[in-house]
Amino acid sequence: MAITIPEAELVERFVRSTGPGGQNVNKVATAVELRFDVAQSPSLPEAVRERLLAKRDRRVTNDGVLVISAQRFRTQERNREDARERLAAFVDSGLRAPKPRVATKPSRAAKERRLGAKRDRGQTKRARSQREWD
Repeated sequence: MAITIPEAELVERFVRSTGPGGQNVNKVATAVELRFDVAQSPSLPEAVRERLLAKRDRRVTNDGVLVISAQRFRTQERNREDARERLAAFVDSGLRAPKPRVATKPSRAAKERRLGAKRDRGQTKRARSQREWD
């Protein structure tokens, strides 16, 4: 299932990039800050919205707005593409429901191996302390 997000739901702001780049960094606003309101978006199915908001992603604000900052490239256009690709990846991650975890128990043999290893380790330590005082 593909989800299409209309242009009207995206808010772009262009700011100056940080880091090296000479005068270009000081003059040109090439970094892109893309905002997408996950909580209020009518183009997201309810199940996908809930999964995306349930994620503990630091890019999502308390109000449910996803903020993507793209400044890897020197051109504004390339940074816009990068931000949109990252938005698409974020939305895609909410499309699939996570597999439910199945609780398992260690086998009897695994328990025995663990306890045997603990016994051996204890004997090694006891032998060490006896050697020091002899």
